[in-house]
This record gives sequence, structure tokens and C-alpha cells, in this order.
Amino acid sequence: MAKKSKKTTKKKTSTTRKKKESLTVAEIKHFEQMLLVKREEIVGNVTEMEDEILKKSRLDSSGDLSSMPIHMADLGSDNYEQEFALGLMDSERKLLHAIDDALLRIQDKTYGICEGTGKSIQKARLEAQPWARYSVEHARMLEEGLVYETEEE
Repeated sequence: MAKKSKKTTKKKTSTTRKKKESLTVAEIKHFEQMLLVKREEIVGNVTEMEDEILKKSRLDSSGDLSSMPIHMADLGSDNYEQEFALGLMDSERKLLHAIDDALLRIQDKTYGICEGTGKSIQKARLEAQPWARYSVEHARMLEEGLVYETEEE
């Protein structure tokens, strides 16, 4: 009988531990607000980049109103800047997608749960990267090639 009460005590302890690891409603609202602010910032950045780099003609951006031929080095610089901006925009769009996925996980009540292990993601990780899909341990295993993602990004 002493063993039964000991097991019951262990079960209560593990249940209490699980409750401490899960996120409260207030914490979820906090992370949702962080995600929404970051999302707004990224949308603004992408829009600004599109306006500044992609939609302006070379004459508008440089102020060069002459009809003289453009030097090859200038064309190379312009192309480099445009490629660089496109790369940044692609990164920002991927981050935007990750944020949208995190907002969906909040709605589905799966936010803060590692998609690889099913365990809680530490709050410190969510503070640093609120769109995180994986715990630090699982993300490390992904980077090292020990496990593979099952979903497409």
C-alpha cells in the first residue's frame, strides 16, 4: 500500500510539472501580440523594399536625367542591388509565413508545442523567437541532420 501512495504522489508531481510547462492564456496573448507586431513590421519592410528598389526606374532612383548611355559598371551595381533586395524580400516572406503559421497554431491551441517531439517549447525560446516550431533540442537535431522535417516549409 505504501507503494501505491508513492506512485500517486509521483503522478501528482508529474501532472503539476506539466501544468507549469504549458502556457497560460496571458502568456499566449503576450506571444500573439509579439507575433502581430513583428508581422506588421515585416509587411512594412517588404512594401518599402518593393517601392524603393523594384518599382522605381533607374532614372527615378539615381536622379540621372541625361539620355547618355548607362555605363556597364552602373548596370552591374544596379543588378546587384536588385538581387540583394530580392534575397532580403524572400527571407522576409519566409519569416512572414512562419509568423502566420504560429498565429494559426495559437488558434488551433497547439502553440508552444514542439512539432517534432510534442513537448513544450521553453518560454525563453518563444520570447526570442515567438514563431518557433521546435524545441531547442529538436532544432539542434534538425541542424545536425539527425532528424528530418516531415512537412514542407
